[in-house]
Amino acid sequence: MKTISSRDNPLAKTLRKLAGGSGRRGESVLLDGVHLCQVWLQRHGPPDYAVFDQAKLLRPELQALAGHLPASVCVALDTRLMRELASVDSGQGVLFLVRPPEPVLPERIAENCVLFDRIQDPGNVGTLLRTCAAAGVRRVFLSSGTASAWSPKVVRSGQGAHFALEIHEQQDLQALLPRLDVPLVATALEDATDLYVHDLPRSCAWVFGHEGQGVAPGLLQAATARLRIPHDSAAVESLNVAVAAAICLFEQRRVHGRR
Repeated sequence: MKTISSRDNPLAKTLRKLAGGSGRRGESVLLDGVHLCQVWLQRHGPPDYAVFDQAKLLRPELQALAGHLPASVCVALDTRLMRELASVDSGQGVLFLVRPPEPVLPERIAENCVLFDRIQDPGNVGTLLRTCAAAGVRRVFLSSGTASAWSPKVVRSGQGAHFALEIHEQQDLQALLPRLDVPLVATALEDATDLYVHDLPRSCAWVFGHEGQGVAPGLLQAATARLRIPHDSAAVESLNVAVAAAICLFEQRRVHGRR
């Protein structure tokens, strides 16, 4: 296994750049931690590079992971350099350098799915992805203006949900609507029906909107149903978008049973 100890090494420079990057579409990204790397290996095979903390390389879980990888992609990085790349203080000692999958946009959309309308906070986007996967949703569409699904903070918040989803980024959601063979359902605070009263469809395209502005007017107008979640509005004006999505998706799951 090749060892890198210089900050001037080309790969070390690339890794530092990606560690501080935004995970823009088309860019390689870093997966941090044993769990994410294991799931990537199971779903997609070896990464472009597997980067191990030289001081932690003898740990059994890292030895086991390295044992399933071609020697040509494995690199041992000096601990000081590795510390600059870890997304959390207590790094587990392994990073995968990968190029995220870019699924083909389907001609028709007839399944339960979720549209992310300009959701900007990476923590919210990661939590939403994790919620979608847990609720049985398998396809999501992220509008322009939504935080990149593969940015380090989003990947960390998603906790592996990325690998259970078909993630379509940089989408014009308005242009996507003619492809829908399921109703469009939006959350809203005004002119909306109580979530627990509405007859929820078994499959629909849920749209959850910007943290401050909510769902875009054009999408609201196109929605078959606008739903609100009853809450103590005297205490808070609205719910966090990730919380609202969890309530809606799991209410739909409750009504129609586990699929």
